[in-house]
Amino acid sequence: MAKLRLITQSPGQTQKLGFYIGQLAKGNEVFLLRGNLGAGKTCLIQGIAFGLGVKEYTSSPSFMIAREYHGRCKMYHLDLYRLDKIQEIVDLGIEEYFDHDAVCAIEWAEKGQSVLPHDNLAINLQYIIENQRKITFKPHGHNYNELIQHLKKMLDSDKEIKWSFL
Repeated sequence: MAKLRLITQSPGQTQKLGFYIGQLAKGNEVFLLRGNLGAGKTCLIQGIAFGLGVKEYTSSPSFMIAREYHGRCKMYHLDLYRLDKIQEIVDLGIEEYFDHDAVCAIEWAEKGQSVLPHDNLAINLQYIIENQRKITFKPHGHNYNELIQHLKKMLDSDKEIKWSFL
């Protein structure tokens, strides 16, 4: 398993990281984001949407729970923050968001872990100081291992940003 850890230095850098992930996504991916309030989950997902070619602004769906966006493939953005019971998550019809042609990015994924796909890319975001975030990617499944390997190559070849790997 190819775990990847790095530190981003700004919201823009966090979005660019997401942009690369979105460029690599083909559909049928599930990204499970964990992190406290203000850790950068929505910022990373905005970048993923941009990388998928989504033209509209991606905002946190905290009060709607789910939003659907269209780029080169569909993207579902879910936010489980306001849900406290696993049955509430099941009642959403959560499995319908794991469309084989779509990317599904879920904030506060730890709240629904028992009903979420086992094959996924777990992304943990941690606030360090001001604009710095420690981001850890842990792939679960062969396709996600490959995605992480390709992401690392993209970051290594980035001429604009010197990425801080841990």
